[in-house]
Amino acid sequence: MNGLQRTALAILIIGGIDLGLIGFFRFDLIAAIFGGPAAVVSRVLYGIIGISALYCLTLLFKPSEAFAADPDPTTK
Repeated sequence: MNGLQRTALAILIIGGIDLGLIGFFRFDLIAAIFGGPAAVVSRVLYGIIGISALYCLTLLFKPSEAFAADPDPTTK
């Protein structure tokens, strides 16, 4: 996993925690720190989280290194 993938995953985890706080406690951490949901900084952060989520979709369909080296381990 390279640096861009790790960064995107970390941003996605932060966004997931924020959504969990919204769902369970009706508390938006990003809006509380950077201003209301209409604030420019909050909207930019929400956009970055969305782009990170789209990028992390590529990780879902990326074959792991173990399977790339030996696609069918039962043939040995």
